[in-house]
Amino acid sequence: MHLEVPAVSLPAALPAAGPSPSPSSSETPALTVPTFQDAHESATNAASWVEQNWSTWLAIGLRVLLILVIAAVLRSVVRRAITKLIDRMNRTVQAVDGTALGGLLVNVERRRQRSHAIGSVLRSVASFLIMGTAALMVLATFEINLAPLLASAGVAGVAIGFGARNLVTDFLSGVFMILEDQYGVGDTIDAGVAAGEVIEVGLRVTKLRGANGEIWYVRNGEVKRIGNLSQGWATAGVDVTVRADEDLDRVKATLDEVTERMSKEEPWNELLWSPIEVLGLDSVLIDSMVVRVSAKTMPGKSVTVERELRWRVKRAFDAADIPIVGGATAPADETPAPDPTAGMAAPSAFASSTSPQSLAASPIPPQSMTK
Repeated sequence: MHLEVPAVSLPAALPAAGPSPSPSSSETPALTVPTFQDAHESATNAASWVEQNWSTWLAIGLRVLLILVIAAVLRSVVRRAITKLIDRMNRTVQAVDGTALGGLLVNVERRRQRSHAIGSVLRSVASFLIMGTAALMVLATFEINLAPLLASAGVAGVAIGFGARNLVTDFLSGVFMILEDQYGVGDTIDAGVAAGEVIEVGLRVTKLRGANGEIWYVRNGEVKRIGNLSQGWATAGVDVTVRADEDLDRVKATLDEVTERMSKEEPWNELLWSPIEVLGLDSVLIDSMVVRVSAKTMPGKSVTVERELRWRVKRAFDAADIPIVGGATAPADETPAPDPTAGMAAPSAFASSTSPQSLAASPIPPQSMTK
């Protein structure tokens, strides 16, 4: 008997047995070429987006432009106002009478540097405030969150201020020195760390010329005290030392004649702010006495007046046959006064001083006593 096995046909959709072959890595995906319809659709979308947002961008641009224009105009107006204010201050100072205190203290160079420094500070501060505010308003127009920016700027400012605290201190001290007019070019000052004539006043450093011609650069933050020798008036004082047995009435009459004549003669009458006065006895010593003569002079002219007054006093005393002694020292033509401690040594004291204990305690070496 013959059996026939029916043939089973596999569906075509059924995958063949075994692993499916993976696509090769070298194969690239097929590139799709945009059609004209796709390009037309993209252009239409871009045009619609511009049409929808052009008003917003135009408004933002006009707002930014308006902010910048207003800031520039305001900055120009403020700077011009500051310049006019400084010029008016200069004209006011120039109008002061030359015999007044202000006219004596302020010269051309000092006015120029002081007004230049004040104007520079005010203009810089005004420009920083105006342009800084305008920049923040521009950023706010673009809807940028300013809180992180301001926080970062605050931290950076604190760090810079801490690292450059000496520079900030010098700058602030210079600003207040200039605004308060503590000193200026041509003044003779004592700043503690240095003394001399001011040749330049800056916001950070002040330049001084010393008595020997050297130039000192003094940081404004290091100045703790300032003695201005060119403001107000100066005092010229001369001490005249005469013998203790000299006639005081004759000494005073001679000094009165010298001071009265000098107070009326030129150019000394212009340098003196008050007549020269004989104040009287300043001290009385064993063999001499000191008479004090004083006068108020223009600032910086006290040394000149003192030299001239000494010259006149010496000539007048020579003419009046009044010897001048040097302090407590006796004149050269007289016998020096004995040592005051010599009179205190009695014979018993001398005998006791020769004991070994006194010789050890005595400041005089024993060799000198044996001689």
